[in-house]
Amino acid sequence: MMIYPTISELTKDKFNRYQLAIATAKCARIITDEYVKQRTAAESALTGNKDSGSSIASLIDPKLANEKAVKNAIDGIYDGDYVIVDSPEEPENDEED
Repeated sequence: MMIYPTISELTKDKFNRYQLAIATAKCARIITDEYVKQRTAAESALTGNKDSGSSIASLIDPKLANEKAVKNAIDGIYDGDYVIVDSPEEPENDEED
């Protein structure tokens, strides 16, 4: 079974697997935070309003509610919603004691 999209497609051969893993984890955290924010807002909207006929799930983006955060992150990187950037390297410490 082949995993889609491939690492090469995700990184466009500019980044290594480690950089892809870090970027995916950061994107997944952003997605999870957005899900929590939407769920909290939905719960607040429904508090004390039992007759509205709405459910919490209907007030949350279905993609956030139905897919795993890592899958959404990979899809977002592939679709260009998230961009992997090369972080600047740490400056070397040239000081001598």
